[in-house]
Amino acid sequence: MNPYAAILAGVLAAAFSSIFTKLADAPPLIIAFYRMLFTVLILTPFVVKNGIRQIKEMKGGDLGLACLAGVFLALHFSFWITSLNYTSIASSTVLVTLQPLFVISGGYLFYGEKIAPRGAGGAVLALAGSLLIGIGDFQIGGKALLGDLLAFAGGFFVAGYVLIGRGLRNRLELIPYVYVVYTATAALLFLGNAAVYSDPLGPYPAMTWLWFAALALIPTIMGHTVFNWALRYVKAAVVSVSILGEPVGATILAFFIFGQVPGMLQLIGGLSILLGLALFISSTSGASR
Repeated sequence: MNPYAAILAGVLAAAFSSIFTKLADAPPLIIAFYRMLFTVLILTPFVVKNGIRQIKEMKGGDLGLACLAGVFLALHFSFWITSLNYTSIASSTVLVTLQPLFVISGGYLFYGEKIAPRGAGGAVLALAGSLLIGIGDFQIGGKALLGDLLAFAGGFFVAGYVLIGRGLRNRLELIPYVYVVYTATAALLFLGNAAVYSDPLGPYPAMTWLWFAALALIPTIMGHTVFNWALRYVKAAVVSVSILGEPVGATILAFFIFGQVPGMLQLIGGLSILLGLALFISSTSGASR
């Protein structure tokens, strides 16, 4: 499978994350916990069949790093999902997808991954488009500022998750790796909720359980897992910058589902993102192994 085609398909799946989260009638950490729990349950039959031995054979350092990736992912979900209660889908998605700033820096620092000038120009263009999508929605002070800060923190933590995956996926198979990561994420989200919020694990409306399952199947398995698969074949920055396409899809979906009409800046920003992604991906396509 072409890793670039897979990444773009993963971006499309990830665009549903904000929508399903907004539709779920449950507290933020509960949504994140059930998203990951359902993901683990869906993957368990595949692990039982093929992956248990590989998990047992993981070295202590690799197992610890995989769990650390799960910690970063749990923090990402906690901060980002909470941000949706204080700011709009557009602003939250834009700020959380500023994570390429951290990934490109970390990729160079830890793995010596350099970006060609043409690719850097594409990344800058895509980042500028992301800012345009959300700039009209940014507010100084009040709940909107809190939501923006939470979303930005979510971007930092997801960058750590991507960078760890870039290193481990070179020597670990996909399903055993993500199973450890997702299990650690679910466990931390459960403990975090119990220690801080004590939100009930149920009951919730029937449709909310459906949104939990949808979050697991589409943006997690078809989104995050695809990104982790691609990390073996492309630079971390390729996956990270490609995720900038998520605000475009999320904004379009928000228009049809919630009636959130994009303004002129958001339309221009979406075009900028698409052009920037095309430039970036075309400049790095030779990186595929």
